[in-house]
Amino acid sequence: MATTATLATAAATSTATTSEKKKPVFVKVESLKPGTHGHNLTVKVVESNTVKATGGGSRGGRVSASLNSRSPPRISECLIGDETGCILFTARNEQVDLMKPGATVILRNAKIDMFKGSMRLAVDKWGRVEVTEPADIAVNDQNNLSLVEYELVNVDE
Repeated sequence: MATTATLATAAATSTATTSEKKKPVFVKVESLKPGTHGHNLTVKVVESNTVKATGGGSRGGRVSASLNSRSPPRISECLIGDETGCILFTARNEQVDLMKPGATVILRNAKIDMFKGSMRLAVDKWGRVEVTEPADIAVNDQNNLSLVEYELVNVDE
């Protein structure tokens, strides 16, 4: 009987410690590396360019009625940055409306996608894009991380 009570209190203390939320750790643009995720950043939008929407009709040769009824996704490539550097951000659908040039945004749980050998920052359904109070951020456009080309190299042992 005592072991059941001990297990119950141990379970109660473990749930109490896991329910406390961690404070987000904000990073600077220059610290972003390929293949990483879970980044929180406060950045300024320098420019936003809408990418031509591709038809969402057929995928891999298969045509589905449910895919044809959807409107094509809206995609915009936005140059964002802070005082340490800048990077291209791929805004999708409702994120496009938030990424206006001059706006200060908070990106939560952002990830690095690789596109044609260069880094792009993106926020998927598990992250969040929030417009915040305008901040006085002087964007360092001399350090554009999206202009660095990466190549995957396999190392033979």
